[in-house]
Amino acid sequence: MTTAAEPVRLGLRANWQQFWLLMLINAFVGGMVGLERAIVPLLAADDFGQTSRTVILSFIVSFGVVKALANLFAGRMSDRIGRKRILVAGWLVGLPVPFLVMFAPAWEWVVFANVLLGINQGLCWSTTVIMKIDLVGPVRRGLAMGLNEFAGYGALSLAALASGYLAATYALRPQPFYLGVVFAAAGLLLSLVFVRESRGHARHEAQLAGADVDRRQPSFGHIVLLTSWQDRALSACSQAGMVNNLNDGLAWGLFPLYFAAAGLEVQHVAILAAIYPGVWSVAQLGTGALSDRIGRKGMIVGGMWLQAVGILLVLLTRGFAPWLGSMVLLGLGTALVYPTLLAAISDVAHPDWRASAVGVYRLWRDGGYAVGALLAGVLADVLGMPWAFGVIAALTFASGVVVLGRMYETLPSKRVGAAPASSQAGRTPHAEVWKARV
Repeated sequence: MTTAAEPVRLGLRANWQQFWLLMLINAFVGGMVGLERAIVPLLAADDFGQTSRTVILSFIVSFGVVKALANLFAGRMSDRIGRKRILVAGWLVGLPVPFLVMFAPAWEWVVFANVLLGINQGLCWSTTVIMKIDLVGPVRRGLAMGLNEFAGYGALSLAALASGYLAATYALRPQPFYLGVVFAAAGLLLSLVFVRESRGHARHEAQLAGADVDRRQPSFGHIVLLTSWQDRALSACSQAGMVNNLNDGLAWGLFPLYFAAAGLEVQHVAILAAIYPGVWSVAQLGTGALSDRIGRKGMIVGGMWLQAVGILLVLLTRGFAPWLGSMVLLGLGTALVYPTLLAAISDVAHPDWRASAVGVYRLWRDGGYAVGALLAGVLADVLGMPWAFGVIAALTFASGVVVLGRMYETLPSKRVGAAPASSQAGRTPHAEVWKARV
């Protein structure tokens, strides 16, 4: 906790030690889920004899529903009791996950492990996002989110690749999940001992905004309505986040089965499962910072449309090399969208209730895993995998159209004209009324 001898300062340079520590912790968070990207769908079919695509994808449904609710809880409770406690709690819940998967006697155990994994991801990833936003202040949010998502999804990609290698060398389990034990133990230790509470930085940012900012704290229900529907930017971001993870649920659950059914070996399936989040991760180093310069809206629209193209190319091409190109396009599209959506939410929400708004956004976003897995599984069982790919590609393109028509630009330097009606009515303070820049 910051002491009187250590005055609160905002900015990446002023808080670099805590920022990089949180990046490392988020890498362990991403690694936990990365272990499952290529392995668990194959585990369902090979070890547990599951044939229904809907049943196989049930682990993603359980993960998505629980993670979405955990995001909401993490955001609200971070505003009420602080960020660090939620982070530590998330790691405590995540500790049993690799053991449950390693020794599961039935598929239902794996589904339950993913319930715990969803809680772990929701609590830990949400708090690392919120804490980085707290530390960096209002000027470099896009860069901060790009770095955060780079760490998380870079580790996810490497863990997917490593688990695929271990599975090809040894077996689908238990060896790939030994890594999960290391990730969970290291994440808990670092969070408990070295992480410092950052809620004071958010309060400091609010104080710097001064009398020009409406300091009234809205009710949680009002924040939910603002983020989900009433504010055009917040609601557009929420639906785009949901559709983004809807198609990620497809990629996680069906792509490995589709590639394996086409005759690819496990190591090649793992490479394809890893290259998508790998490109997504690395590209965010540039896209997050770029959104600080050119604005949020155009990057979100373009990213959603590029994702739709990537999914369609999986359907329209065949073979390892063309599918590798499709995964690259899908990763680039997601990189344009992911950190930019978080930065846009942070542009609009007041520091006093920003964590709650981020939690609501992440509720919708990660709810997309459950919707996408359920929709993809049912379509694949009833009509076949090509229909699942085509429908979700169309939904992704339509989401970009919604952003184009509904969202206003949230980056203050790129705003044109008067503030939106919601700002003028005093319902939510927008970033352009914040005079202080740190």
